[in-house]
Amino acid sequence: MNQFDIDFIRDQFPALSGKWTYFDNAGGSQTAKQVGDRILDYLYNSNVQLGASYATSQKAGERILEAQVKMSKLINASESAEVILGSSTTQLLQNLSKSLLQTFKQGDEVIITNCDHEANIGPWINLQKSGITVKVWRVNPETLELHLEDLEKLINEKTRLVAFTHASNVLGTINPIKEIAAFVHKHGAMVCVDGVAYAPHRLIDVKEWDVDFYVFSFYKVYGPHYSLLYGKKTILDNLPGINHFFIGDEEIPYKLQPGNVNYELSYGLLGVIDYFEAVNMHLQIKSGDDFNEMFKLFALHEEKLASLLLDFLNSKSNVKIYGNMSSDRNKRVPTISFTVNDKKSSDIPIQMDKYNIGIRYGDFYARRLIEDFNLSEKDGIVRVSMVHYNTLEEVENLVDKLDHIIS
Repeated sequence: MNQFDIDFIRDQFPALSGKWTYFDNAGGSQTAKQVGDRILDYLYNSNVQLGASYATSQKAGERILEAQVKMSKLINASESAEVILGSSTTQLLQNLSKSLLQTFKQGDEVIITNCDHEANIGPWINLQKSGITVKVWRVNPETLELHLEDLEKLINEKTRLVAFTHASNVLGTINPIKEIAAFVHKHGAMVCVDGVAYAPHRLIDVKEWDVDFYVFSFYKVYGPHYSLLYGKKTILDNLPGINHFFIGDEEIPYKLQPGNVNYELSYGLLGVIDYFEAVNMHLQIKSGDDFNEMFKLFALHEEKLASLLLDFLNSKSNVKIYGNMSSDRNKRVPTISFTVNDKKSSDIPIQMDKYNIGIRYGDFYARRLIEDFNLSEKDGIVRVSMVHYNTLEEVENLVDKLDHIIS
């Protein structure tokens, strides 16, 4: 078969049978039904504390371990100990910064960007209170991209970490993280990559990219409201723990998971794998956990969706697009932001509500970027964020309604 079957895809998401069209997926995707099945199964059949001798507790522990192992395989980590699960990307990065700070000294430097979600800015900015110098790698105002020549002006022998996004949740631009990581490593520093806006659209390969830390949220990748932080074991081994004093520093990842994981949501992550495997089987791509071809099909479909919207927006002289103006899947994900002359961004989504089309306006927690663009008084940008379960007909309907609103 090996061709995209949108009807089968949509059948896996109960919410898509309703009346609403969801174009706010970068804020949170819909959940595959397999995820809900897993969560209910855990709660009904293994909802006990781990570590006891009785059978149900042993079963619960095996289920959590299975999730840990499957998540490590999904991102191509070397081993399951490199996967740290937690409530949100924001919380995981706060935890990481608290641990890393104990290995830094006054005068050390961290580089952040002005185009990240605040989750990958705030924790590092806070290190200034402890004598760490924080520098800002800014997007080029003409290209709206991060350029290595600008990073080169900031990085030096005191740099310990460079934190940046894989794909901006406003601009949609895909950054060349393998190239950036190699450049940063050459200067003796680590990288921390926010993959939240990238992970719903492309397969993650932390080993191929040689990143030190990589983080994303599963509630934007068709799963439960839960998140994952990857860290190289060689680095995690030497990080101080932030858990109870009796949890040894050798206990990875538990030393970085205060309060332990959420059991049912951890097990629910396996539902994401179930969904991917169902797609693989239906499209007769491959069996097992090789999802490369599937994600390529996702990207091809998403490129078509983005092309429809971007062609329309590019045709409007009163519209400014923020990010790459092409739909090229090698350059962007289908998260598309724009403003309209003489209109506040807040005026537009509310007019779409009556058509049961969900889009958003605002800064999307990338407030520093919106402020640098001088868009605060305009109430930020309008954002349309699509994923592979959206249809061409949905985008055509969106374009038709937008045409009446912004013309």
